[in-house]
Amino acid sequence: MKKLLILALGAVAVVACKQQGPKTEELMMAQQADSLNRIIQQKDNEINDMMATFNEIEEGFRVINAAQDRVTLAKDGEGANRTERIRDNIAQIQQTMQHNRELINKLKSQLRQSSVKGDALRKTIENLVQQMEEKDKEINQLRLDLKSRDIRLAELGNEVADLTVETSQQKAEISQKTETISAQDKALNTAWFVFGTKKELKEQHIIENGKVLQSNFNREYFTKIDIRVDKEIKLYSRSAKLLTAHPASSYVLERDANKQYVLRITNPQLFWSTSKYLVILVS
Repeated sequence: MKKLLILALGAVAVVACKQQGPKTEELMMAQQADSLNRIIQQKDNEINDMMATFNEIEEGFRVINAAQDRVTLAKDGEGANRTERIRDNIAQIQQTMQHNRELINKLKSQLRQSSVKGDALRKTIENLVQQMEEKDKEINQLRLDLKSRDIRLAELGNEVADLTVETSQQKAEISQKTETISAQDKALNTAWFVFGTKKELKEQHIIENGKVLQSNFNREYFTKIDIRVDKEIKLYSRSAKLLTAHPASSYVLERDANKQYVLRITNPQLFWSTSKYLVILVS
């Protein structure tokens, strides 16, 4: 087609230039051939640009179709990461669809600005637009199908991110409340006891001027216990007397096989209700 056009224009130039002499005729023919070549080159460049855009659009449709197939397989399959795979492919479809729309608009603009005019190109663009409309319907139907299967998707990612943050905050709050309750429960069920001779108790200022736990006594000398668990205290002595006040009905002092006393707390809540510190004098 290009060669026929060049020959036709060249023939016209020969007829027009024969009357002006050989040199003028050759010059005009060369100029017209050069001009024609530039026009052809321009059209070739424009066509190549539009074909590159068209090919990119076609590749976009291929990517979309492949992602659709993966979603279809995932929604009918199993596995912990099924929802994640579906979400990722839906996101890819959305991005590629948007890119294809932009490329089709670019192709329309290229055709308007191009010197190449033809019904075939316009028809091609119309077909691409129609393909996009059909693909939109397919994607919408796919969303409905996923929704009907109770597959939760956060298509834009923000919903998942917000939900993750919210869940994380809730977990943190629950964890904090659990720790607080645990700490409070532990404190409520913590007590301290000590047993020793009068000399030992005086040295730790537990007994001061005949009074018990009235001065700045050494708290490190006491043993910490959980009143829900520790209900028996071996005193390793044949003489024992409670110096702190505890209801008599809440405990018993019994002797073991070696005739040494053992304090058995029969009612922990009642026993520790008057004081969380227990002082026992032994000898």
